[in-house]
Amino acid sequence: MADETAKAQIAQPGGDTIFGKIIRKEIPATLIYEDDKCVAFPDIAPQAPTHILVVPKKPIVQLSTAEDSDAALLGHLMIVAKKCAEEAGLSKGYRIVVNDGPDGGQSVYHIHIHVLGGRTMKWPPG
Repeated sequence: MADETAKAQIAQPGGDTIFGKIIRKEIPATLIYEDDKCVAFPDIAPQAPTHILVVPKKPIVQLSTAEDSDAALLGHLMIVAKKCAEEAGLSKGYRIVVNDGPDGGQSVYHIHIHVLGGRTMKWPPG
């Protein structure tokens, strides 16, 4: 399973991803939030003490390919990210990140929001 997970992690645009497998419950994950539109779970390679991923069930490949009709879903993801941050106790603040494309650091081609917190974030990032 580790090899399958590694392959899904670096899936190319349009291919199946680890997030699709988590949404379909083919790969186990500790869900901290789920509704009819999205799921949220801890990142398996955290970049901060708290690192949560918010992933839509609709497989939008990346932000730059989202349609105007995705606006309500994208807004919903932001509200869910806020709720997850509150539940995680990030009252002193947190960072929201969406990576887009190879130069933007996107490694899984299924749009997702990173919620990072639990430490002071530096600027500029990257």
